[in-house]
Amino acid sequence: MNIVVCLKQILDPEIPAADFRIDSEAKRAILPKDRELVISDYDENAVEAALRIKDGTEATVTLLSLGEPSTIEALKKALAMGADEAVFLNDPYFDDSDSFAVAHALTQAIKKLGGFDLVLCGRQEGDWDAGQVGSGIAELLGIPSATCIGGIELKEGSIIAERVVPDGREFIEIPLPALLTISSEIGKPRYASLQGVMAASKKKIITWKVQDIKPAKPRNKILKLFVPVQEAEKCEFIEAETPEEAGTNLALKLREAKII
Repeated sequence: MNIVVCLKQILDPEIPAADFRIDSEAKRAILPKDRELVISDYDENAVEAALRIKDGTEATVTLLSLGEPSTIEALKKALAMGADEAVFLNDPYFDDSDSFAVAHALTQAIKKLGGFDLVLCGRQEGDWDAGQVGSGIAELLGIPSATCIGGIELKEGSIIAERVVPDGREFIEIPLPALLTISSEIGKPRYASLQGVMAASKKKIITWKVQDIKPAKPRNKILKLFVPVQEAEKCEFIEAETPEEAGTNLALKLREAKII
């Protein structure tokens, strides 16, 4: 079985709010000093799901990511967890990609890789939280998909996906090839062993540029990105000698503020 896992590197969600900054000109978040980028949480769950399949059957796990040069560190971490190989799409052309452009680029890369049985993605990104890329890849590949998966069981020529829904679980049988977006209910990602880290350091990550695939232009444009500023709430006590006077004074204040 050939499994492709798409992953993304993001700002650490555990960054304190006080350290979070936005570059309003570039329309992107700024990485604080002494902080490292991390694999998006649900994408790490997707890696774990692929490795569990590999633990129980003969399978090859190929990682696929698009991003800046530092993304290589995320790929190395996933390789150290037990993935077999990694492909990295790195080109300035991709810098301002939206969900559609990312899904299109990853789809072209998957086609270039050749035959596959299963594509796994995180249920949503840990930064933008859009949850569109996985379903977009399935649509562009023309394969069936299921979202928010918390369990996987292999069958001959198909897969049983345990889907997490608001009121419980539902089980879906999907013919292969297929795409699944993985949720945290799949279980905690494994730690990389020392042997895995050493093996990953020797693996060469394949890098493709924009000319190696057929990219698409973004369909959305960020007009403004900012951190909302909330004014501190003000409280004023109404002074009076009697309840009747308090009611009158309150009414006057509300009329003054044009609330009534």
